[in-house]
Amino acid sequence: MVVRDMIELRLETIFSNNSYGYRPDKSPIEAVSQAKRMCWEYDFVIDIDIKGFFDNINHELLMKAVEKHVEEKWIKLYIKRWLTAPVELPDGRLEEREKGVPQGGVVSPILSNLFLHYVMDKWLEINYPEIKYERFADDGIIHCRTEKEAEEIKFALEKRFNECELELHPEKTTIAYCKDSNRKQEYPIIAFTFLGFTFKGRRALTKKGKIFTSFLPAMSEKAKKKAGEKIREMNIRNRIEISFEELTKEINQYVRGIANYYGSFYKSAIYVILKRIDWLITRWIMKKYRKTKRSMRKWIKGIFKRDKDIFEHWKYITPNYALSLRTTRAV
Repeated sequence: MVVRDMIELRLETIFSNNSYGYRPDKSPIEAVSQAKRMCWEYDFVIDIDIKGFFDNINHELLMKAVEKHVEEKWIKLYIKRWLTAPVELPDGRLEEREKGVPQGGVVSPILSNLFLHYVMDKWLEINYPEIKYERFADDGIIHCRTEKEAEEIKFALEKRFNECELELHPEKTTIAYCKDSNRKQEYPIIAFTFLGFTFKGRRALTKKGKIFTSFLPAMSEKAKKKAGEKIREMNIRNRIEISFEELTKEINQYVRGIANYYGSFYKSAIYVILKRIDWLITRWIMKKYRKTKRSMRKWIKGIFKRDKDIFEHWKYITPNYALSLRTTRAV
């Protein structure tokens, strides 16, 4: 932590404003927000996927970058020791490490950022100074004006990464077209996912209420599936041993996390998850207090009348969904 704090101060002065991962006063929401604006200005996106990035960072190249900004011999010594420290396997054997950064290491994120700063960020800014991009650790996208420009940069970037002993995933690194109402070109890929948000053409309204298609981010299907798995792990409907207060506290904490992040863009995408939670709450009430559907409905109406803010998800959906007792599709 001491080493990280010392080198972070000096590295912050050289890192790009387009790099958002694991940096003070930077967040993934800011990266997604900028990506949204850039997708309105640029027609194409290169969606970057680095194959096994954290496990394949070249130690020699990384130490060259460290030495460029770190004078203290003791810091360089410790960083080199951390990089080369052997990994203990489940069976107790020690495996030597010749590349990569230690998983979970406090200093690993900033070392990874430093490596990609020179591999990608600085390289882009020198060779393609007019290009816009966003990077969060090893997750990044590059905005291009035309398909030809995107193909050219993608080819050059693949070569650059190979020179630095990294590889762009040949199938997951793709070029996407930001198709909306104003973009009529036919292209095989018209969506991409960045930091848990899928960008694609979505229904939107003008200020005058006219419907059109805008290229917007919303919670991805993969993120929804993960949220569904978490909800099943919570086992809300069967935990009748906990109190109503304990239930609300646990649910509200979870919903805040989902809503604060994925609700930042295209909120309606998270409603299916919130409706599922709401439906499970009604099942918990019926099982906990042995209520019929009719009495449960009346009970919830009473709660809602007294305190509309008791459940965090009621800020986004009304309990009418639960009161109607229509079955919600499982997330």
